[in-house]
Amino acid sequence: MSFPSDSVGIVTPKKYSFENPLQLECGRILPHFELMVETYGTLNQDKSNAILICHALSGHHHAAGYHQETDKKPGWWDACIGPGKAIDTNVFFVVALNNIGGCHGSTGPTSPNPENDNLPYGPDFPLVTVRDWVKTQAMLADRLKIQTWYAVVGGSLGGMQALQWSVDYPDRLERCVIIASAPKLSAQNIAFNEVARQSILSDPDFHQGYYLANDSYPRRGLILARMVGHITYLSEAAMKQKFGRDLKSGKFMYGFDVEFQVESYLRYQGEQFSRNFDANTYLIMTKALDYFDPAREFDASLTQAMANTKCRFLVISFTTDWRFSPERSEEIVNALITKDKPVSYLEINAKQGHDSFLFPIPLYVNTMRAFLGGETLLHTTPRLQEKTT
Repeated sequence: MSFPSDSVGIVTPKKYSFENPLQLECGRILPHFELMVETYGTLNQDKSNAILICHALSGHHHAAGYHQETDKKPGWWDACIGPGKAIDTNVFFVVALNNIGGCHGSTGPTSPNPENDNLPYGPDFPLVTVRDWVKTQAMLADRLKIQTWYAVVGGSLGGMQALQWSVDYPDRLERCVIIASAPKLSAQNIAFNEVARQSILSDPDFHQGYYLANDSYPRRGLILARMVGHITYLSEAAMKQKFGRDLKSGKFMYGFDVEFQVESYLRYQGEQFSRNFDANTYLIMTKALDYFDPAREFDASLTQAMANTKCRFLVISFTTDWRFSPERSEEIVNALITKDKPVSYLEINAKQGHDSFLFPIPLYVNTMRAFLGGETLLHTTPRLQEKTT
């Protein structure tokens, strides 16, 4: 298979082990943990060209390229990462990881629990927060000997991580890109997450989270959870354009099986997701979303939370994103402006809803490219060294 010229091509993930106990915000301790990581591009001599990619709820370390020649699809953000793309791997050393609590190689609910005969953690895996993730990402940076990120970039839940980075480690990033995100969830968003969780928790095959031990899996619950979530990721305009009220067979069947094309699409998405994602991980990720609020330790003032940040910010929102509307991004921007912080803000007219951040919309990707300044860096950075492993 020949890959496009702007693809990073075949990539091989690497697992990093951390043996020191990790203190979590919930009060529990992970005795040790592992992170699954992919890197693209090469690190320069003074390690000043590294970019961290933070993934969203269902994301993972495989952000660009292919794992093997037979792969039908590239990584989840291949539209933006690669040679000559917005996050240019000819210039930048890009690091993408699967967060703890995930189900794609990092320590999570399907990992062996050393305190229970190495049986899978299952529901005994501790709840983790965005701050916990950022803490482990800082530990990964230390392992890679990267003192300061050129940029930390993320969309949706990934944008929350980027924002938390600017608060917790203000000296360790130069740029922060927050896309289709929010400073905390609204009550409506928490409600959507709870409906999704209840779909899983009420599935008879869930077995209180011990489904692996019972040779079972809450497939139906996970399908429903994904269907609910997927509806919120799309705009009405996108659904109308893609499906309208089209019937699968061209006529009413007067029953409860799939009749409309949109029903078929949602069931397909739910089915595919249920095959590739762990139910306990889904519960953990949605709770991390619910808990996120960097202003919590600053007397509920987002403005005060932004007071000690030192990086430049780019905040991007999308007009049809009703999950994290532009008004939520503007809350971040206003807090930064109040504290006289350097911030650029762009609201993109896009039809894809919350999922817009995954698409190579020209104004969006060109703005991100300009903010990252890859062409300028290319002419000023020390020569590149061998790729870090």
